[in-house]
Amino acid sequence: MTTWRKSSYSATSDNCVEIGQGTGIRDSKAPTTHLPLSAEGWSAFLRFARFPGTPR
Repeated sequence: MTTWRKSSYSATSDNCVEIGQGTGIRDSKAPTTHLPLSAEGWSAFLRFARFPGTPR
C-alpha cells in the first residue's frame, strides 16, 4: 500500500497533485489511477518545474 502525500501548498483543497514514494504521481480527483515515475524522472520533473528555461 502506497502512502500518498499532497503539497503543503494545497492546504485542504481536493484539487491537487499527489506523490507516492516509489510509485509516481496522481490527480487527487482521480485517485484510482496514477502515472508511474522513477526517482530520476521525479528529479527531472522538479528541475524543470524550478528552472523551466534551463537546458536539459
